[in-house]
Amino acid sequence: MDSLTFYPRESTSGPRSRELETRTSSARRPNAASFYAVLVVAGIGLGLVLGLPLVDGTWSEVHLQGGLAMFLGSTSGLAGTYAALLMVVMASRAPALERTLGQDGVLLWHRRLAPWTIGLIAAHAVLLTVAYAQSAKQGVWAEVGVLLRTFPNMVTATVALGIMVLIGLASIRAVRTRMPRERWWLLHLLMYAALILAFAHEVVLGPSFVRHPVVRIAWTVAWLLAAALMLTYRVGVPVYRTRRHRLRVVDVVAEGRDVVSVILEGRELDRLAIAGGQFCEWRFLTPRMWWQAHPFTVSGLPQPPYLRLTVKGVGDFTRELANIPVGTRVALEGPYGAFTVHAQRRRNAVLIAGGVGVTAVRSLLEDLPLKSRPIVVLRAASEDELFLADEVEELVRHRKGVTHRLVGNRDEVPMASIARLIPDLAKRDVFISGSSHFVRAGAAMAREAGVPAHAVHQEVYAL
Repeated sequence: MDSLTFYPRESTSGPRSRELETRTSSARRPNAASFYAVLVVAGIGLGLVLGLPLVDGTWSEVHLQGGLAMFLGSTSGLAGTYAALLMVVMASRAPALERTLGQDGVLLWHRRLAPWTIGLIAAHAVLLTVAYAQSAKQGVWAEVGVLLRTFPNMVTATVALGIMVLIGLASIRAVRTRMPRERWWLLHLLMYAALILAFAHEVVLGPSFVRHPVVRIAWTVAWLLAAALMLTYRVGVPVYRTRRHRLRVVDVVAEGRDVVSVILEGRELDRLAIAGGQFCEWRFLTPRMWWQAHPFTVSGLPQPPYLRLTVKGVGDFTRELANIPVGTRVALEGPYGAFTVHAQRRRNAVLIAGGVGVTAVRSLLEDLPLKSRPIVVLRAASEDELFLADEVEELVRHRKGVTHRLVGNRDEVPMASIARLIPDLAKRDVFISGSSHFVRAGAAMAREAGVPAHAVHQEVYAL
């Protein structure tokens, strides 16, 4: 096709087509009761795991030479691998889990568990080495050689630990922000290889498993279930949706400096369960790009047979999208995210977008009722960075709302100036999308204005 204007004027100024009315979304407000139920189940599991060294004989030997280090090492190893199990379950992005915690909650808990997982497993290795060295009455370094030569699966376990530590170091914010996303993503995938390498070591040498076959079976089943969740929701469902919708690129439109909209065409998009503000992991099936998936928010909800992504070029992959060939097949995983109208707690809302964060606000607006009177604030350093601003203003106008354009650097337009534009800010839900710094500052501004934490919703555009 020669050109395509995606802006759905008809659908915003009047009733949507019958096809659009059948589109449903999987996004729901996180359920507080379900959250506490999950927390209780996870806590019970942790209690059972920590109780194993008390009944497997390890505790009874604590008075022996090296016994205390052995007990602490066994306990930290079990706790660390249990935390790793929880991380794998969260990484599966199972819909039930997202409905319980919200996508942001899943990512938050995944990140919080990561340092504990690596730290506890590293402590396990150090403490057990010390325990065996004390028992053998020799130096720690000499004992390392003995363990590697004589214990089964110890070499693979050591390699697994090395991979985990490397990933932990790469995930430190100061390191991660200086690393290309593609490289960090590939390195992150090695965690699954590390867990597979470490599994045989656990069940073959762990006292809690060697002496208790029922526990070993239960542990194995738990990991198999976690693997099944991963394969189902990170492989099976994406493959099914990709084959069902058969998306391909039909146009690439320049929106501004380093920003393009990629128009996709597909089948049965009225049945793609996506809400405004959500994102998918997109994989463009070209020889150079097929191996990596990137998260992009949909900047225009499906208008069958089309949908649209708007992307800012900040790396090799995103810059290459400006030249993506028409006809390129596209695989998708998702949709994900809780930055939707389903999270709204109050009647009226304020939507604040910084830079390319406007993509989430643009699509979220489509899901707001026509007389919802939203207030939208578009923040950018310069006029040419107000992407999709005309579309946003048109959508807001149809909903009897108000749009504010704020242009200038942080000193010229401080975050506090937004609060002065909205007298009833404390009575509204606040949706903020943009860079991590922008979102943090916006959330702090909202709280200072009296908006409770549960009414502040965030979407961060960052690695």
